[in-house]
Amino acid sequence: MRHVKWIFVVLLIGSLTSFVGKDKPTGGLNVGDIAPDFQIRSMLGEQPAGKLSDLRGRYVLLSFWASYDAQSRMQNASLSNALRSVGSDSVEMVSVSFDEYPSVFQETVRKDQIATSACFVETGGAASGLYDKYRLKRGFATYLLDADGVIVAKNISAAELSAYLGQAS
Repeated sequence: MRHVKWIFVVLLIGSLTSFVGKDKPTGGLNVGDIAPDFQIRSMLGEQPAGKLSDLRGRYVLLSFWASYDAQSRMQNASLSNALRSVGSDSVEMVSVSFDEYPSVFQETVRKDQIATSACFVETGGAASGLYDKYRLKRGFATYLLDADGVIVAKNISAAELSAYLGQAS
C-alpha cells in the first residue's frame, strides 16, 4: 500500500510539472514581433533576389527548415501545397533551408515538390546570421507576416493557413 501512495504522488507531480511553462515561448520570435529583414536569394542562394521588406504590402509565409529535420521538412511541404491548392496571390512564401549542402537542398525541393519562387539554402546552418536573427535555437519555425511585416501567426499548420486565408479574403 505504501508503494501505491508513492506511485500516486510521483504521477501527480509529473502531471503538474508537465503543465508548467506551456505558455512560455519555445524560442524564436513571437506573434506581434516585427520580422527582421534579410536578403532573399535565388534557388541556390547565390544571387540576391531582393529583401524581405520588398514584399511589404502582402502577406508573407516564412518557412525555416532543413532536410535532416523531418518535422520542419513535412511542414514546409504541406504549407507549400496548401498555398498552391488555395491559389492565393495575396501570400508570398519564402522558404529557407539550413542544409549544409546545396545538392541535398535541391534534391529535397525536387522530391517534396516545393513550388515557390523564393526558396533558397542558407549553408551556414545554425552558424548563419539569419538563424540568429530569428532566434531558431530550439528548432525550426514558420511565421505568417501581415502586410506590414508583423508576425500574425507562428508555426501555423496547412489547415490553419487555409482557414486564415479564407478569413482574410
